[in-house]
Order: sequence, then C-alpha cells, then structure tokens
Amino acid sequence: MSVTRISAIRAGRGRRKRLNIFLDGRFAFSLEAEVAAKEGLQVGQELSSRQVELLQGSDRFHRCLNAALHYLGYRPRSESELRERLSQRNFDADTINAVLARLKEQGLVDDASFSKFWRDNRQSFSPRSQWLTRLELRQKGVSNDIIDQATGSIDDEDSAYQAALLKTHGLLPSDYQSFRRRLGGYLKRRGFGYGVINHTMERVWQEVNKNYDEKELKYGHRNSNHHPL
Repeated sequence: MSVTRISAIRAGRGRRKRLNIFLDGRFAFSLEAEVAAKEGLQVGQELSSRQVELLQGSDRFHRCLNAALHYLGYRPRSESELRERLSQRNFDADTINAVLARLKEQGLVDDASFSKFWRDNRQSFSPRSQWLTRLELRQKGVSNDIIDQATGSIDDEDSAYQAALLKTHGLLPSDYQSFRRRLGGYLKRRGFGYGVINHTMERVWQEVNKNYDEKELKYGHRNSNHHPL
C-alpha cells in the first residue's frame, strides 16, 4: 500500500469552501473544508491510498448531504423526489443511499409526513380533488399505502366548495352561463367530478347573488358594473 505525504493545503477558488490537497508536491484532490477539519488534516501528515479513498468518499457524502439539505430548505420532499434531484447532480447511488439513510434517521425525509404536508398545503391554498391529490403524490414516488392514509380524509364536496370560494372571492355575479363555463372549467382542472362540480356551482351561484343583493340593499346601486368571473 503506497504512502504519500501532505505537502500543502490551499484554499480553493470560488464561493464554495473547498481546500486543495497536495501530496508530495503535486495537487491530488480537493475536499470540503468541513471534511478536512473533521479529519484533522495537516501539512506533513502521511496518507495511505486507502485513507485517500476514504477522504474522497467522505467528501462526496458531505457534498451530497449539503445538496439534499439545500433542496429541503425550500420545502419538504418525498424520498423519490430527493433521490432524483441528487442523481441529476451526478452523485452515485451508494452516496445517495447513505445520505438518504442519514436524513431518515434525523426525520428530515419521511414520505408519510411529506404526504400530509402536501395534502394540507393543497387544501389550504389550492384545494383540489382527492383523485388529483393522489395523482400528484404518486408522481412524486410515494407508495400507495401512504397515499391512502394521507388522502383518505379529503372530502371532494368541501374541497370543491373551498376552491370555488377562492375563485369567486370579491367578485360580483356575471350571467349564469358565463359563471358555469368559467367556474366549471376551473373545478374540472382541479380534478373534481361532474356531479360535485354541478352541485358546487349551484351552491356558490346562489351565495354570490345573495351576498350581492344584500350589499345592494345596504349601500344602494353604487356600482352597476358586473365583473365577470
């Protein structure tokens, strides 16, 4: 087994905190500064070929881990989604598996928690049908049993109503056919079935007109322009 000596440790260029390691007077490889500090590398230290291999493996792990944490910093992600992102960064499968195992131990990657987050986020800000929510989770690589647990509580009638309220909030009634066409298309794109859409449109149309009539009675005909949906 060959042995070399660290002849220099120099800071790399650019914003990333990497160090260039020179062995026997020649550049050999670069490492994350965090890895070099953790291993206590010093000029004059002898390294076997096996130690160099382990250092490079540790560096790949930390770079992959930092990339994963960067992605997770925006929002939670499914295991499959994160694996795909890391593969696109050209990390090898063994390194990705090791990083995902670490993140699972820390509770940072958990498909059950991710699925609940996805469901709650959709229901709060962009309600859609149980079918479409299930499809989105399936596309993110979540298993069917976890999807069943996360989406079983979704009520399409309630979700369609909430979606319709968000669409019609603050608007005055237009003609009924225009209302049906535009709101119906909106709800259809969110995965709701024909029966749910029809029931929702009737309910919301009545409420929109009732609210409009009440305002007219209270304030008078201050604005005769009807805004289309």
